[in-house]
Amino acid sequence: MKPVFGDEIEDMKPIFDKYRDQYQKDLEYEKKMKAFSDSEIVKDIEYVKKLQEWINDNDFFSKMKKGFSAKRDGFNSQNWHKAVDGKGKTLVIIKTKQNFIFGGFTQVGFKHSSGENINDSSAFIFSLRNDKGDRIPAKFTHNGNGRAICSGLSYGPVFGDGDDFSLSSNLQPGYSSFGRSYNLPNGINWNTNEANSYLAGSYNSWVVDELETYFI
Repeated sequence: MKPVFGDEIEDMKPIFDKYRDQYQKDLEYEKKMKAFSDSEIVKDIEYVKKLQEWINDNDFFSKMKKGFSAKRDGFNSQNWHKAVDGKGKTLVIIKTKQNFIFGGFTQVGFKHSSGENINDSSAFIFSLRNDKGDRIPAKFTHNGNGRAICSGLSYGPVFGDGDDFSLSSNLQPGYSSFGRSYNLPNGINWNTNEANSYLAGSYNSWVVDELETYFI
């Protein structure tokens, strides 16, 4: 017959295993947090957890670098394209002066062109924060309607055919007609004020505070 103490240890094993697994996960999140160490946007580990969950690519997080920052490199679409075109997997994160945080991810990336429509069925856009901070982070997949992204030197990142969100030549102003090419949350219809204001607070009266772009 086992000592009582031994039985207690055995009974506690599932709890120990649970905390060990959580500790390992937290270590992984901390490693990924370092990838955003100089970010002015991603400062919350919960944002890192969501981005990891949505992108689901450890190789991307272990190798990615911040190739563009509008505050560092200038609010200029040609500077943005010079930095990010031809890089493959690309993560775009935007923070507005109205305190919205959103962006998009593409597996195929952008490239120099005069306005080429690019298909990527695995592309998605996301919302991390609205102005009040009361909306949970969410991912929105491509619905197969038109292009996933568009690439042209006269404008910055463009996601969707319509555009679900885009930035002009000086990365200001931004436009958002969310729902044309990416799935809207349940109960919201495309081309309504609710859809157009979901990502950035309005269709085109939002101002970019920072644009960061990461790629391998």
